Amino acid sequence: MLPPMFEVKADKSRNLLTISFAQHVGPEEAKACTDRVKTLQAELQPGFQLLTDLSKLKSMDLACAAHIKRTMDWCNKQGVSKVVRVIPDPHKDIGLSILSLFHYRRRLPIVTCQTLAEAMKELAA
Repeated sequence: MLPPMFEVKADKSRNLLTISFAQHVGPEEAKACTDRVKTLQAELQPGFQLLTDLSKLKSMDLACAAHIKRTMDWCNKQGVSKVVRVIPDPHKDIGLSILSLFHYRRRLPIVTCQTLAEAMKELAA
């Protein structure tokens, strides 16, 4: 059995949404991830933080961009207060930095970290 290509968790006590991608992600997985994010709406309050972990990602199909945009738009509409990303290899940014310019409001803090430990410190700050 293959490991999941994505995982989405909502930590109600920390008001934290975590999205992790792994291996090779195609548009079907990206759509399922977006759908899962939307089902967790009731567990999060405006002002939630978003952690996106790409540390186990090998590649993502270009066709995933539409689903990533929808997820960003949804998070923006729901009142995300901070975005923290784990991207150990800058070549695997998958365009998140550019998409953020168009799908998140201005002045939203967006931090990119190389390790999950660094990201957790940033979320606690």
